[in-house]
Amino acid sequence: MEKRIDSHDSIGEVNGLAYTQLGGDMLKIEVAAMKGSGKLELTGSLGEVMQESAHTALTCIRTRCDELGIDPEFYKDTDIHIHVPEGAVPKDGPSAGVTMAVALASVFTGKAVRCDVAMTGEITLRGRILAIGGLKEKSMAAYKAGVKTVLIPKDNMRDLEEVDESVKANITFVAIETIDDALTAALV
Repeated sequence: MEKRIDSHDSIGEVNGLAYTQLGGDMLKIEVAAMKGSGKLELTGSLGEVMQESAHTALTCIRTRCDELGIDPEFYKDTDIHIHVPEGAVPKDGPSAGVTMAVALASVFTGKAVRCDVAMTGEITLRGRILAIGGLKEKSMAAYKAGVKTVLIPKDNMRDLEEVDESVKANITFVAIETIDDALTAALV
C-alpha cells in the first residue's frame, strides 16, 4: 500500500524517512505525553540504535526548555510514549533522532507539525544534526507520499546530485544543521 501524507497538520506526529532493504520508506513517528512518573516508553519494533536516538532526542529537547517555552520540570510527572506504528517491521538505524526530537517539541510546545514536511537526520545531545545514508531512496519515498519539503542534514546537500530529477523538481530540500533549524522549518 502506497503511503501518503496526512491532509492536516498535527501535534506530536512527524513524517520520518528511512532506508530499508526495499529502498526508501516514510515512517510516521508519534509522541504522546500524559500524567505519570517520568517514564519513557518506546514501541514499534525499534532496534537499539533507534532507542538510543529517542533518549538522545528527549535530552536534547530538555536542554532547550527555556528557548522553547517548556516547563523544565515537565519530565518529572509526565510519561512519554514514542511510537513508530509500522506493525512488526523491525526498524533501526541512525537517522530518526531529528524526527523524534521534533515530535517531542511539538507535544510539549503544543505546536503542530506541518503535514507536508518529512525529515531525516541523527541528532546529538547538543542538537547538531548528523549526516545520513540513503538520501536518494528516502527522497523518492517522500516524493511518492506527496511530501513537499524534506529536511536533510547540511552535510548531505552534496548528495542531492544522486537524487532523481523528478524528485528535485517537486520537493524543496532544506539543509538543517541543528534541531533549531528543524523546528523552524517543521512547526506551524
